[in-house]
Amino acid sequence: MALLSGAPARVSARRARALAPTIEPVLRSLPMRRLDKMLRAVAPKEVGISLVGESGTGKEILARRIHELSPRRSGPFIPINCAAVPEALFESELFGHEKGSFTGATERVKGKIEPAHGGTLFLDEIGDMPLGVQAKLLRFLENQKFMRVGGAEKISVDVRLLCATLRPLEDEIAQGRFRADLYYRIQGIQLEVPPLRERREDLSLLIKQILEQLEAKHGTRPVKMTRAALTALRRYPWPGNIRELRNVLELVAVLRSGKNVRPSDLPAVLHARTPERARTRPSAAALEISLDQPLRRSLSQIIEAALELEGGNRSLAAHRLGISVRTIQRHLLSR
Repeated sequence: MALLSGAPARVSARRARALAPTIEPVLRSLPMRRLDKMLRAVAPKEVGISLVGESGTGKEILARRIHELSPRRSGPFIPINCAAVPEALFESELFGHEKGSFTGATERVKGKIEPAHGGTLFLDEIGDMPLGVQAKLLRFLENQKFMRVGGAEKISVDVRLLCATLRPLEDEIAQGRFRADLYYRIQGIQLEVPPLRERREDLSLLIKQILEQLEAKHGTRPVKMTRAALTALRRYPWPGNIRELRNVLELVAVLRSGKNVRPSDLPAVLHARTPERARTRPSAAALEISLDQPLRRSLSQIIEAALELEGGNRSLAAHRLGISVRTIQRHLLSR
């Protein structure tokens, strides 16, 4: 059905792709075809599913695919990025709150769980959920009932929970940052999402799909990649995965000077960082750290070095150091 009455079908389709919150999964490569086969097998079953993979690999896209392949496809799909919610507001974000329950609560607000009734609740980066909220989530999962912050009424909902994490939750349990009882409750089936560097066969289709979205979003003329530009895109290791690819292509679509995109139109990092150099990145051991300086300063140097190695990507830096994204956020705020 056309989005605008009387608009050509082709234009409506482009507008629909531009307005879509995510892109469709590309399943040309063998790792993605294998993953999709498993998704199709488990999606119709009411079992817990955890998606494990690097930041930017498209875990939310795959969670939406699970939802669309499930009996709950006609219900809502409600995502929450746990790493992006301030700790003080997390309980309210999840369960909602009543008017007057805390300073600034001027009206009743529903959380993310309530509108997910009959559908799917997707908790991205669940490892960054505060411990206190983890206990309340576990109680909710046991009986599908919860209370808003400041409320006395128990609310019943029927939701399916899907989770995603940057790193295995077993590591978070060992560090005391994640509850073992919640882990056993949500563990279900764990599926690994391959990084973009391990599915290069998908790159051409991903580029085409993303460019079509960006052209419709910005109203720009079609982007034509030269063979040399495509070669540069294929050689780059994409540490930020699909998210980084989209950011690069958006810059190209908006800022290019000519009709065709050449290597010179691409960000300098694509020329400076080859797959060989990516495999031999310097380690934290190369840092010059003095035992005479305060521990806080040494930790600050290590975090700054990890952020530099990962191009400012907090999730990748946290994964490299084995700490939470929230720890890095606290460091940045205290500088």
